[in-house]
Amino acid sequence: MAPDSIPVSGIGLPPPEFTIQVARFYARLISGVDSSPEPGADSALGGQLFYAGRLSLQGRATVVAANIAGAASLAAEPDLTLQKSALRDGVVDFLVNSLDEALRILKNQIRKGETGAVCVAAAPEMVEAEMLERGVLPDLVCRFESGKDSPFISQGARQIPALAIDDNLEMVGWCVASAPAQWLPKLDAIAMDCVPDQDWQSQRWLRLSPRYLGRLAKAVRVLFCDRDAAAEFVRRVQDGVERGEVPVAVEIQVSGLGMRRGFRFAPRDSKSAEDTDSGRRG
Repeated sequence: MAPDSIPVSGIGLPPPEFTIQVARFYARLISGVDSSPEPGADSALGGQLFYAGRLSLQGRATVVAANIAGAASLAAEPDLTLQKSALRDGVVDFLVNSLDEALRILKNQIRKGETGAVCVAAAPEMVEAEMLERGVLPDLVCRFESGKDSPFISQGARQIPALAIDDNLEMVGWCVASAPAQWLPKLDAIAMDCVPDQDWQSQRWLRLSPRYLGRLAKAVRVLFCDRDAAAEFVRRVQDGVERGEVPVAVEIQVSGLGMRRGFRFAPRDSKSAEDTDSGRRG
């Protein structure tokens, strides 16, 4: 299938699980930021160091989330295949052989308050031991997949908080039938207009997640937002398709409170718009 061709039928292309994981970790990371960055700034978590551990699926998701949130990230991965994959996919910016090399890069990024991700090609246990010995303390860490706490928590590092359950929060995913590079940014702009001005966290996600998710965001977008914003987005997309401002079929999934609703809106010269509310329990 051609890269610019996406099947649009039923309730459409489901958002990739990795993208959903990134969105959830982003929400957890950004929840610790008390207020919006200065107007026009991209800082948010700028100037803070996040230690991700290994580049497993969770580790990769947390690094991408930290990139979007503005933190500088350090990972440690001994597996050559995972190293190359993370570098190729843009999850990390640099692959180095020692903690010294990593710190030279990260100190500069932290000083400037800029994001950046570095992976040390070594076992995490070795890198962590050296960090503890040298007094290198990350600002943020996450609980290891084994369930163990990071050794840096006892030294004063903050663990990413759990995501608070909000009954008013819904996940919205959308895709288009063709030319996603052309039409997804149009839908992103519609979503941006539906998010309240004070919700700078969601606006930041909409603005930066396509860049850091790379090829994973070429076909499908995902957004966690309140129920009103989700409903307004669906309404505006439908209106845009019917007016011909979005001359391509669009499918939207909205999930929340254990329910999933699917919508399909197509141009008038194609199949008529339809609401395919699945009413399925999650």
